Amino acid sequence: MGVYIVFWLSALLLVHVFVGYPACVWWLAQVLPQRVRKLAAVTPTVTVVLAVYEGAEHIRTKLTNLLALDYPEGKLDIIVACDGCRDDTAVQCRQFSDSRIRVLEFAERRGKAACLNDAIASASGEVLLMTDVRQNLDPAALRELVANLADPAVGAVSGELRLQDALTNFAGGVDAYWRYEKLIRHAESRSGSTVGVTGAIYAMRRELFRPLPPGTVLDDVLIPMRIGASGQRVVFEPLALAWDRPSQQPAQERGRKIRTLAGNYQLIQLAPWLLLPWRNPLWWRFVSHKLLRLLAPWLMVSLALSSAALATRHAVCALTLLLLVGGVGVVALDRWLPAAGRLLPVRLIVAFWYLNLFAAQALIAFARNRRLHLW
Repeated sequence: MGVYIVFWLSALLLVHVFVGYPACVWWLAQVLPQRVRKLAAVTPTVTVVLAVYEGAEHIRTKLTNLLALDYPEGKLDIIVACDGCRDDTAVQCRQFSDSRIRVLEFAERRGKAACLNDAIASASGEVLLMTDVRQNLDPAALRELVANLADPAVGAVSGELRLQDALTNFAGGVDAYWRYEKLIRHAESRSGSTVGVTGAIYAMRRELFRPLPPGTVLDDVLIPMRIGASGQRVVFEPLALAWDRPSQQPAQERGRKIRTLAGNYQLIQLAPWLLLPWRNPLWWRFVSHKLLRLLAPWLMVSLALSSAALATRHAVCALTLLLLVGGVGVVALDRWLPAAGRLLPVRLIVAFWYLNLFAAQALIAFARNRRLHLW
């Protein structure tokens, strides 16, 4: 009886995470939509905050991109915080003959959160545009973001990151998974608030920023969760675009993904109030979208073990075990016969497998690595 309960509990939680929760927020978005009162003509002062570690390869292109944004020149300034960079990132920044660019150069490498705290403390814009060094922004992206902040109920707004040049089967699978993730965020936004933003492109009211705890990895989750707890919305703007390239192979994705997923464990350590439904108004969304995703690989392990134990007694358990074994077989087939990965179902299964493998490894990484915040 106990094994049967484990089987159904694991199965139902997995269905909730990957199907039930997305379907529920989509339904809420259709039945109880919460619209944003956008005003395209609104142009508050904006400070772009860019924290960088060893960004020499991208910084010149990034600053050129930011200076070309379709926004009033006198209302935009840029702060580049160099986190103990040993390359010539700061030198390249100072070569721009534009008074709107300021460089904060720190000799000691402390992590992104510390740089954000110092940069925002010296920011003057009414709005903060947070971005990363690698991605380029669409010229209209900033206008699309601040148009949402014309609504007094909105405290932060995330743009949409689009992946380009998915040249391998794995990259194509990651791109498909990211599209699925963005559909969830869009539904969350239309039905209330998202539980995270895209670190490559989001804007927020400067007055709502509170210094991040030292070593914070997921500023792009903690900041919007704080804003949601303050009673303001965090929304998603699909017209504010940023562009990036996906990892082409699992080995390239592994380090970045494990660090990000381990950051979710750290988040609970730094902000335990996120687990309390009476303090976190986005509790159900946070648990469904973030925490249960971390448990997914372990739920699949318990589902496999319980279905194996019950396979000879219950047909549904035997079918489940067959599907799980078949999924592992598809991953093996992709490794032995790469041509099979051109099929969309194979790409999706392989991406799903690796992303959940990285989620399992993230727990180990968090337990072992206390310098997780150093990028």
